[in-house]
Amino acid sequence: MRSQVYEWDASRTNVSGSAMTRTQFGSALSIFVGGFGNNITKPAETTATQFCVIEDIAVTPSAFVNAQVQAAADSKTYRGLPTISEPANTVSGVAGPRAYVQIRINTTDYFLDPDNVGNDGVPGTASPYPRSVNFQPCFNLYPDVYVLPGQTWDVRVTAYQSNNYPAGNAAGANAPLTAGQLQCFVKYTLYDGPDALIANKLLEMGISVNPGNVDWYKRTLIQSQGM
Repeated sequence: MRSQVYEWDASRTNVSGSAMTRTQFGSALSIFVGGFGNNITKPAETTATQFCVIEDIAVTPSAFVNAQVQAAADSKTYRGLPTISEPANTVSGVAGPRAYVQIRINTTDYFLDPDNVGNDGVPGTASPYPRSVNFQPCFNLYPDVYVLPGQTWDVRVTAYQSNNYPAGNAAGANAPLTAGQLQCFVKYTLYDGPDALIANKLLEMGISVNPGNVDWYKRTLIQSQGM
């Protein structure tokens, strides 16, 4: 078993060097194969002998500001986040990208509305990345999300605003984001081989799958064989 962390930053352009555009805001972008942030060509997938546990997800936070006060003071940041200014010399009342993060298993979104319709996911304000004095997490991914053997999984980011659009840009104009302006973070543990078999057994028993419980099950097997 091994714990892994993955950071996605939209400022890293794709292989062709293209940047995010206006038309891509409001759309769910894959942090693995979305073409922006990283250049992985194959979606995240578990083999027949693997079991994955997604333990934490987070995305760049946002905050609401008093637009009139911010505009009058010509303030460029709020709680460490750049205020959205469009058109020039105005403030929209939002600081940050208004970003959300969603987990998808095969073709099913994990977070749903009460009427079972998929939504954009968890807002960055509830689960911020990076965590700071200004933004502390109030959301905990519990229980963890289990990716069973043979399943494909993805983490998708949806953002709605950027402060990189000066007045007069066309609808499809490029928006080269700066580092840290739109980021996503994922932490997961991958169980392989015998550990994956134990993880499936724990799931059948209704026991949480984590390294401590996997080790406990191993000790139980060894003790039973000794007896």
